[in-house]
Amino acid sequence: MSDSSVGTPTASAPGPAESSLPLTGERTVPGIPEENYWFRRHEVVYRELVPRCAGARVLEAGPGEGYGADMIADVAAHVTGVDYDTSAVEHIRARYPRVEMLHGNLAELPLADQSVDTIVNFQVIEHLWDQAQFLRECFRVLTPGGELLVSTPNRITFSPGRDTPLNPFHTRELDARELTELLEGAGFRVTTMTGVHHGPRLAELDEKHGGSFIDAQIDRALAGEPWPESLARDVEGVAVADFVLREADIDASLDLVAIAVKPSAAATSEATP
Repeated sequence: MSDSSVGTPTASAPGPAESSLPLTGERTVPGIPEENYWFRRHEVVYRELVPRCAGARVLEAGPGEGYGADMIADVAAHVTGVDYDTSAVEHIRARYPRVEMLHGNLAELPLADQSVDTIVNFQVIEHLWDQAQFLRECFRVLTPGGELLVSTPNRITFSPGRDTPLNPFHTRELDARELTELLEGAGFRVTTMTGVHHGPRLAELDEKHGGSFIDAQIDRALAGEPWPESLARDVEGVAVADFVLREADIDASLDLVAIAVKPSAAATSEATP
């Protein structure tokens, strides 16, 4: 990872020997060369949105390996993580002690009403069976005016032409309209909907590897054979700067990134006839 300027959050990147969490396909683990594309694709969202957590009491709902929660701890007043996986809870407590980890169900968050200012939920909602209930819980524990930051694979490009997700760990994937409807149904106001796209260098790698850099990686992983040196080198060289977030062409994005706000009491009363 390249050096960052003072005040910019940085993620720890433990090597495979340092990370006790297995690489199952359910979560992204840093420090593994073959996973670097997916890690950087997730990391870019943290780098874009972590500044919104400055000085806040933050909940990361489903922090996975924990590197993102540790990035948030660089700027937040306090970071709490909630995960149902006991191995993830134990790993984060040991490796990232700045994060207060709680074991719990995201559909029944073990937090008091209006107890956090910001909730981060990156690449998690697609794993949940009751997405609407989870969002209602987020609404409950957020303070009025608090923000919910969400990222999730774009169903249109992640599992194109399918009714069921390609990823066996996903229960329901969403497009931008469906994500907006879910958030609004839970009482949130969606202020921003952007998408993660390949930047110029990744577009070149798409062309180099037969039209899709992603498919080239998936094909090799499924084959269970050593990766070609050229592909392995290109994957290991991917950086955060190779991805861009933009509102345009949302249906062509790789991942959706939403910022949703819990209306203040004043705003709610004004909207009520």
